[in-house]
Amino acid sequence: MAAETVVSMAMSVLGSAVGKAASAAADEATLLLGIQKEIWYIKDELKTIQAFLRAAEVTKKKDDLLKVWAEQVRDLSYNIEDCLDEFKVHVESQSLAKQLMKLGERHRIAVQIRNLKSRIEEVSNRNTRYSLIKPISSITTEDERDSYLEDARNRSGSNTDESELVGFAKTKDELLKLIDVNTNDGPAKVICVVGMGGLGKTTLARKAYENKEHMKNFSCCAWITVSQSFDRKEILKQMIRQLLGADSLDKLLKEFSEKLLVQVQHLADHLVEGLKEKRYFVVLDDLWTIDAWNWIHDIAFPKINNRGSRIIITTRDAGLAGRCTSESLIYHLEPLHIDDAIHLLLAKTNIRLEDMENDEDLGSIVTKLVKRCGYLPLAILTIGGILATKKIMEWGKFYRELPSELESNPSLEAMRRMVTLSYNHLPSHLKPCFLYLSIFPEDFEIQRGRLVDRWIAEGFVRATDGVNIEDVGNSHFNELINRSLIQPSKVSTDGVVKRCRIHDIMCDIIVSISREENFVLLTREKITVVAEESIRHLAFHGSKCSKICLEWNHLRSVTLFGDRPVGRTPALCSPQFRMLRVLDLEDAKFKFTQNDIRNIGLLRHMKYLNFARASTIYKLPRSIGKLQCLQILNMREANISALTTEVTKLQNLRSLRCSRRSGSGYFSIIDNPKECLMITMCLPMVFSTSINFSDRVKLIPEICMSCSTRWSDTKGVRVPRGIDNLKELQILEVMDINRTSRKAIEELGELIQLRKLSVTTKGATNKKYQIFCAAIEKLSSLQSLRVDAEGFSDTGTLEWLNSIACPPPFLKRLKLNGSLADTPNWFGNLKQLVKMCLSRCGLKDGKTMEILGALPNLMVLRLYRNAYADEKMTFRRGTFPNLRCLDIYLLKQLREIRFEEGTSPTMESIEIYGCRLESGIIGIKHLPRLKIISLEYDGKVAKLDVLQEEVNTHPNHTELQMAEDRSHHDLGGI
Repeated sequence: MAAETVVSMAMSVLGSAVGKAASAAADEATLLLGIQKEIWYIKDELKTIQAFLRAAEVTKKKDDLLKVWAEQVRDLSYNIEDCLDEFKVHVESQSLAKQLMKLGERHRIAVQIRNLKSRIEEVSNRNTRYSLIKPISSITTEDERDSYLEDARNRSGSNTDESELVGFAKTKDELLKLIDVNTNDGPAKVICVVGMGGLGKTTLARKAYENKEHMKNFSCCAWITVSQSFDRKEILKQMIRQLLGADSLDKLLKEFSEKLLVQVQHLADHLVEGLKEKRYFVVLDDLWTIDAWNWIHDIAFPKINNRGSRIIITTRDAGLAGRCTSESLIYHLEPLHIDDAIHLLLAKTNIRLEDMENDEDLGSIVTKLVKRCGYLPLAILTIGGILATKKIMEWGKFYRELPSELESNPSLEAMRRMVTLSYNHLPSHLKPCFLYLSIFPEDFEIQRGRLVDRWIAEGFVRATDGVNIEDVGNSHFNELINRSLIQPSKVSTDGVVKRCRIHDIMCDIIVSISREENFVLLTREKITVVAEESIRHLAFHGSKCSKICLEWNHLRSVTLFGDRPVGRTPALCSPQFRMLRVLDLEDAKFKFTQNDIRNIGLLRHMKYLNFARASTIYKLPRSIGKLQCLQILNMREANISALTTEVTKLQNLRSLRCSRRSGSGYFSIIDNPKECLMITMCLPMVFSTSINFSDRVKLIPEICMSCSTRWSDTKGVRVPRGIDNLKELQILEVMDINRTSRKAIEELGELIQLRKLSVTTKGATNKKYQIFCAAIEKLSSLQSLRVDAEGFSDTGTLEWLNSIACPPPFLKRLKLNGSLADTPNWFGNLKQLVKMCLSRCGLKDGKTMEILGALPNLMVLRLYRNAYADEKMTFRRGTFPNLRCLDIYLLKQLREIRFEEGTSPTMESIEIYGCRLESGIIGIKHLPRLKIISLEYDGKVAKLDVLQEEVNTHPNHTELQMAEDRSHHDLGGI
């Protein structure tokens, strides 16, 4: 009986506990629902705020009170975004059970939401008190009027006397040749002059327009300034006045004034009728939008006019120019050559060239000044005008203070406006992308992929239906290139910009704008104290900042270009960086250790993590699996030899770059177990007091990598099973097939979004080769494939690649390094292939040149290190229809290159390195577009004088370049 009573009481207590738990769970669920409703509320508020900020953008520069309020609203929007991110990571993405357990996180987010709602009400009340928001119509009208006047001031300052037109003689002649006034018939020809602000586009067009010898061939001419905003009626009136005469316009206006107000269509009809039988010359200066061109072209010019008329357009937008005319009629104006830039500055400052040549210090500061001006004529003339009023001894101080002078010196307002005009004209989605460039140091070569990946991680790029987000990001990059805001520094053969730079003067100005917008903070050597601000992006360009007072928990990106920051800076993976989305350490100048990334799992919002070339990192911490938002993980050339299984939990990962460092240290020569055992026995010595900390930091990663790779000497890393979980993955490099399990290799075929794949294969079994080939055939989205059978000591075989039956259909780039012996038949199916790079393949002439020559889109062919093992390489008639670039490197067997008539019609460059062509290069006369033949180190050719004569007489003005003295490259008459 007693036992029954105890059981009954226990059941009663248990039932009560269950009831309370159920009640608590219901309360928690209710609380979760409440938070969800609040989240919906602040999401709606965020959309409204962002719309307001876009509208306020046009007037806040003219209204200080609105500017201050807009800054407060912008900071509020940042905080709302942070709160939404916190909710997404800590609550929304969790299972219901975990949501119920995370009481502390929910409470913290609920407090944030209450505070945000309170702040939203405050900023709303502030607008009511001060009536800050004006009607959009008045804003637009006011902005258009000011923009028009501003453009007019710019243009008046841009017109340069002929005496100041240093370095423009050649460009003027080239433009006049493009205009070709001697062609007196045919439809109107549209010529575009393109370049960034300050290059002298208007000045160049003005000199062509004022050329009396050419203008006498036209019956009428007009100079029309279009600008960012323009009055359509006024434009048409100007065109009628200049092309048809003032009397014609007066008569028309008088006629319509007696009946009704003159309309745009009346003016347009009158203009078109008057131009039908005339040969006209019109300059449309400062065109900004395609809509403006379409309107002017459609309404102001006759549809039929075969008199050989000319229309000249000046614009900053190369993309716009491409839509106005053909590429052959676009003149890309380049910055001045350094000598011309120096002459222009000296002429403006009344300094003789002899004085500069005799004064080393003066020569140095002049060279620095013209470089800082980006060799832009407007910048050089503006700064030259200021320097002319200063003593030469003050020029160095002015150069050092130029960034601050740009913000405060009224004489430099035109230069600042040169950039801000382009910035203000950017659509809202491109403005943060442009300001983000201020993170990078002066003269830094920015890699396109790195920049676009960071934009995406920051949320500046939004995916659209049916378009890959990387493609959207690349289109943003191309827009900035087209608008002449960033300059290409490396362009691939197929025209893709790989790297870019920013002009120094442009860099100074966008850093200033970025600081005004509270967008990016740069810490340089000379800065010792930074006021506390709500900064979102931080870049370290030095290490001498002794005190930095920031709200670290608001930072979204940290980028290091210098040494380890000193002073009161949190650790790299500190909880204070909990909102960080981007951590970029690729260009850090210090050795961060394994301990620095030990707590990487704390940074739950991380989307972009880059520690490429980190030689002291030898293992990924297991906590990396907590970074569920991570999209980009870059560990190229680290000492990591294997990926942890936690990587397979990163389901949002789009790019995984991991490769081992090439052998460079002592432990890279390990090639047998006995040596590894000896090193392991000596491991305690590494931690002895006789080894200093710096050496220990270098030695430990090398030891760990060498002992964990089974003495492998390839650059690849072992990939764990479960890689097929990464359904979003588009880039994977470099995977070591030999050390990766069969199951993981098989899973590779499930990554259907994979675009780029790089693997090493040396030492793998035949079974793994078969599994890999089967996986490759499934990767229907693959565009780039690299297969490397080379280790640090020797090269393996790739003959097993012949078993591939159906290669990826959209493959554009293929790089193979290893013995093939025979050309795989599937090469012939690569109809989309643009670039092929082969190394150590040992291929023969007949089949190789037949298969490769039939590829319709092949533009670049690079044959390295005995990739081709025949004595003759013959380009036969009708082959290589799109080949532009041929690189030949260390082909020891090759003796002759021959081009038959009708081959390679688009070939532009041939580069020879380390080859002995005893029978020479034959038939370059059959290459109509050949621009350059380059003989690099040990590139030797028979009968070089004969080749030189063929080059000299080539109709495309081909150039023969030689890296060494002529005698070094000439084999004579062999």
